Amino acid sequence: MIGYEDQVLKTNLKPQQDLKLRSPSTVMRLERMGSFHQTRISFMRSLLRNLKRENWHIKCTRWQIDEKGVGHAVYSAIGPRNTYSLVAFSHDLPPEQRSDRVIATAWDATFCMYDGIPDDADIERLSQNVPKQEAGRISSKELSLSRANRSVRFWQHVVDRLSEGNQPDMELVADVGYLMRTTAVYGSGKFGAADRGLVKDRMLMVNPFHIEMLSVYLTRSFTIDLVEHMAKVKGGDNATQLDKAIRRIIGIGNSTGLGMAPFLINHPKLINQWMVMRETALARVCAVEGADSESIYIFKNVLARAQINADHWQSAHPIQIDKIKALKHDLETLSAYVEDYNFGVLHPWRYLYEWGEENLSLEGQEQLVALMMEPYGDLVDELASQMSVDESTAHVINGLHSVGEVKRFLSENYDWALSVDYEKKKNSHFYWYVSEAKLEPRLGERYNEDNASYEQPLCIGRDVKTLYETLQPYDGEVSLADFLMEHSEMRHTVRRVQLLEQNPYCEVHDNLIGHELLAINLLRCKLSFFGATKFDPRSDRWVRICMYQNAPFPDELATMDESEWAYPALDFAEEKGRTNDNI
Repeated sequence: MIGYEDQVLKTNLKPQQDLKLRSPSTVMRLERMGSFHQTRISFMRSLLRNLKRENWHIKCTRWQIDEKGVGHAVYSAIGPRNTYSLVAFSHDLPPEQRSDRVIATAWDATFCMYDGIPDDADIERLSQNVPKQEAGRISSKELSLSRANRSVRFWQHVVDRLSEGNQPDMELVADVGYLMRTTAVYGSGKFGAADRGLVKDRMLMVNPFHIEMLSVYLTRSFTIDLVEHMAKVKGGDNATQLDKAIRRIIGIGNSTGLGMAPFLINHPKLINQWMVMRETALARVCAVEGADSESIYIFKNVLARAQINADHWQSAHPIQIDKIKALKHDLETLSAYVEDYNFGVLHPWRYLYEWGEENLSLEGQEQLVALMMEPYGDLVDELASQMSVDESTAHVINGLHSVGEVKRFLSENYDWALSVDYEKKKNSHFYWYVSEAKLEPRLGERYNEDNASYEQPLCIGRDVKTLYETLQPYDGEVSLADFLMEHSEMRHTVRRVQLLEQNPYCEVHDNLIGHELLAINLLRCKLSFFGATKFDPRSDRWVRICMYQNAPFPDELATMDESEWAYPALDFAEEKGRTNDNI
């Protein structure tokens, strides 16, 4: 067993060059993970690159929506070998039934991704099940299941303005950013849908979550078409369509709660792979010996656009308000610094990152990490195709290790866990469990609630310390196999610990049941890999985000420039300031 501080990765970037990645003890802290931003290897961005490169065609193949906005539509993504179709059902939902909570039973719209192009029989079957969501049943022909609610105030505003022949108010466009927000996008076998193993080797589906991200992307087109349809119903010949520049600003919202949080704990090999690719991308950029004028221009351009993004990022949550304030200050500081920065030094990006470590908050440091990748698609983008791992087989415990080896490994690699006194109430304040009603993960307060017997095994730190203490009486020469013969209850922890040997970023280096836990950091980390922007926590346990804001629509993919949509355009502020009469 060996330690993994200062992980070194061999690459083919240059002959015989090694890349030094940031240490897991630096990266895998919740506060830093909760400051991650989308990057070039985030799933939304890699999906659109693949759609463009493989020449996918997307079109609406059915539109049967009445003047009340009720009915169904089908959007098909047609690729070189496969076709995937979003089947959308639009409903007339009474306001009192509209809720973002997972316990909701009705929504403004419900969706599934169909493998192929559905026929009339498929549509009829799906119409009886998809609107019911968890209460219905879908088949292995469906790849995902989702639902969405309107942003009521903005939705009605856009319908009213378009019906009059006017464009929506740019203040609202900037402040809200979406017409609908999804409240869940289920895949990978849930509720009868096809297991990921059935499609993981297909074009477009090699990356994790690409089918879910495709579903959201097509949902965005549906929301635009539906709001324009409703405006036409109301305004008739007076109605107009959304201005092309404005529609690009409108993304898809999402409300996400604790159901997503345990994913990072339950998939250690996968989260390690994500982190290794992200850290490799940063290391490759830092290893660049010199910055050319084009790379410097792209960096300064996206830095200016990141400032616009931060200016329009709003939240009502006290912690996030402070983080946004710090980010704005960081970006101003960074912008001023790079004006006179000597990009002519050897390894300019490494020195710029090191300056950021000394002068920026964690939010600013991780924004800098993302910005530094932008000029280097040739170095970074290929890593997006390496975000998957095989999780189909469990790790086989190596019982030949000695107790002494295991104790040394724990001491060297789990100091963050061993240093915590879990007997203190503040350090074991929470417990994770699964709700009976929705089978969704939840957090309970151990000393204020009485169902801690349902606790899920998600506190890796406490389990590791228990293992370490149980090992202490044993002679160092005793084999791990003999130890486990006497303590079989430790097998799951031993298996987890041995995973770390080949997966150095598989553990979150924090107490996941302590009083100071902010589960929102787990959500932010995962959502950043999706490609989400403008995180708006509504508590420390759920968050609203925006997806695909500024992204090209299907008819624009062929001419898409990767650098055009990841951040707001430089003329966004000017566009926002224009009067509607001039739009």
